[in-house]
Amino acid sequence: MGTDALGGDARALTALREKIRDVPNFPKEGILFKDITTLLKEPDAFRQVVDLMAAAYRNKTVELVVGVESRGFIFGGALAYELRAGFVPVRKEGKLPYQKISESYALEYGSAVLEIHKDAISPGQPVVIVDDLLATGGTARATARLVQQLGGRVIGISFLIELKFLKGADSLREYPVVSHLQF
Repeated sequence: MGTDALGGDARALTALREKIRDVPNFPKEGILFKDITTLLKEPDAFRQVVDLMAAAYRNKTVELVVGVESRGFIFGGALAYELRAGFVPVRKEGKLPYQKISESYALEYGSAVLEIHKDAISPGQPVVIVDDLLATGGTARATARLVQQLGGRVIGISFLIELKFLKGADSLREYPVVSHLQF
């Protein structure tokens, strides 16, 4: 089940939560989109989020951070830097130039395919997967399967936001899941 790695300072977490804008009916009718661009534009808030995410893994060996397109790249690159780890992008179908493997998955409003380069991860490498938001868990589960197909060890999956009512953490029970802001 998703939890905040630090127990978090309630006031600081509330302040971060308040920086996220709700956009009704995006990308389709009935979806309430959590827009993080309003948080990202504030340097202190962005730094605080990266620090929160990094704190969960500072005492662990992390060789690679796998960021999920596209907002997972924002946090994944910064997290990899903080943890002195490499960064591996998982991209939407057709975006990677080299040999790749793919995984189909269901979204809360459709389906999609993710890809990773075949040589991105070596067997046994400890990997943290990062994305901005946990909804149903489909994207994270597909990413974890890609990592495992290449022999990587998923030691954690990190999210800034978790939409608790969608119960996405339930579909990721075999992995340590960390989320910092729950809605």
